Amino acid sequence: MSETPASLADLSVEDLLAFLPDGNGRLNDKMGVQLVEVSAERVVATMPVEGNTQPFGLLHGGASVVLAETLGSIGSAIHAYPAKIAVGVDINATHHRAATSGVVTGVATAIHLGRSSTSYDVVITDEQDRRVCTSRITCALLDAPKA
Repeated sequence: MSETPASLADLSVEDLLAFLPDGNGRLNDKMGVQLVEVSAERVVATMPVEGNTQPFGLLHGGASVVLAETLGSIGSAIHAYPAKIAVGVDINATHHRAATSGVVTGVATAIHLGRSSTSYDVVITDEQDRRVCTSRITCALLDAPKA
């Protein structure tokens, strides 16, 4: 992307990733996170279980939290831009069931889009649409640095 957009709200996934300083982010690249849908109200991504497991072969709980934080942070950034930047200040996760193979899908739904903070509910499901993890993330919105 060659020019600075006035808003991130109408960008495609590809254009958003091209605009972000580190694209998808190095951790997300290592973990195989793939954005599917992006808006301030809803962000969707997938992540493979393989390569993101703990020693017993189950999806690592930390991997689920990485996916949840990615989704909430991207939605927050879209909401905040251009006047503010989003920084995560709180995240929690409840792990409901194990995933041992395939791909999980995370869906972040905005529950608060304010002037100084945002919050998202994030539901991560397996390929059978069974809930693997529920997370909530809150981001503070700080003034963007002056150019």
